[in-house]
Amino acid sequence: MAASKTPGSAAGPEEHEDCRIGCRVGDEDSKDCILEPLSLPESPGGTTTLEGSPSVLCICCEEHFPVAEQDKLLKHMIIEHKIVIADVKLVADFQRYILYWKKRFTEQPITDFCSVIRINSTAPFEEQDNYFLLCDVLPEDRILREELQKQRLKEILEQQQQERNDTNFHGICMFCNEEFLGNRSILLNHMAREHAFNIGLPDNIVNCSEFLCTLQKKLDSLQCLYCEKTFRDKNTLKDHMRKKQHRRINPKNREYDRFYVINYLELGKSWEEVQLEDDRELLDHQEEDWSDWEEHPVSAVCLFCEKQAETIEKLYIHMKDAHEFDLLRLKSELGLSFYQQVKLVNFIRRQVHQCRCYGCNAKFKSKADLRTHMEEAKHISLLPERKTWDQLEYYFPTYENDTLLCTLSDSESDLTAQEQIEDIPIYSEDTSKLHALKQSSILNQLPLQECLKK
Repeated sequence: MAASKTPGSAAGPEEHEDCRIGCRVGDEDSKDCILEPLSLPESPGGTTTLEGSPSVLCICCEEHFPVAEQDKLLKHMIIEHKIVIADVKLVADFQRYILYWKKRFTEQPITDFCSVIRINSTAPFEEQDNYFLLCDVLPEDRILREELQKQRLKEILEQQQQERNDTNFHGICMFCNEEFLGNRSILLNHMAREHAFNIGLPDNIVNCSEFLCTLQKKLDSLQCLYCEKTFRDKNTLKDHMRKKQHRRINPKNREYDRFYVINYLELGKSWEEVQLEDDRELLDHQEEDWSDWEEHPVSAVCLFCEKQAETIEKLYIHMKDAHEFDLLRLKSELGLSFYQQVKLVNFIRRQVHQCRCYGCNAKFKSKADLRTHMEEAKHISLLPERKTWDQLEYYFPTYENDTLLCTLSDSESDLTAQEQIEDIPIYSEDTSKLHALKQSSILNQLPLQECLKK
């Protein structure tokens, strides 16, 4: 089925071939040859930029240039009218931008809007030239650029939404030639899943059909999509992309930027700059002051009942007052390390869970009966021998969400050990008779003992 040749639609294969032939002929005739297939100008939404106006008028005269030959217009404005437009790439809609200022220049002198740059200022007056710089330093120009950017973003989002809801999409896989009908996401997901070719999430892409056509043309010209090298045949290209893992597009190729919504979000910023700003914000947040941070309550649960406390200190007080179980005292008296505390807590948890008294090994029907027995018999503080609970199996928590385990610390034991070390008296050696001390030192016997052993 032949494609209808309406303004804004892509040319057919025959037309592209004609354009390529035209390019080769043009190389011989002129350096201003056509380096790519021609197409009518399109706005981001897929329609002509201004209906019935395929060219752009000069800002000062009636000379006009095709929209695709924007550079020629800029060159003409500099040579003929000495007007320079700063940061042209940041103008979202160049055609509307030129028409706006063309109208304003007829209303007021150009010097009201442009900065005057004088060149050859040291030369005689008749040899001096004035150039006029139009840039966003002028508030009116800045506002115009921002409005054009907003309008373009609106058109892009409308186009994106239309493509997301479109169920009449038709496309062919670039790698296996399988045909797909329905939504564009079906084809994109197929290429990502079956061929490891991922150009991004469907919802982040706009003008998807044009994007796929651009990629297909590169493959048809035997060009790798990532390194952009050209190969002699299709099989060589396929082997190269598979072996080198080049089934992806070149992120540095700005030709693809127009197909991603992120490049339209902020004026003059590409996806790399937006992403870099996000990374910087993340680093800035990491350096913020956290002094006002308030931790959530730990809600640790008692070893013997269902009581929960917001802080570990309150839980220790509860177990000491309600059950006469002082974990801090036991840790200090028994000299428990952090891992021994973990084993002890997990041991008690398991015994209580199994309704078994660890003091007398009696079994009960419920936890309430167990608790009553242990409190009456004073078995809560009656721990079994260390070898009973100091086992490897108790490294594993009885309850996965046991917050009490996260609050255990061996700081007190370290302090106690340090205090014990400090209690050991240390006597300094009498160095006044150093020679006699060396002769009588026990260290002299060590080499002799080593020789006897050998």
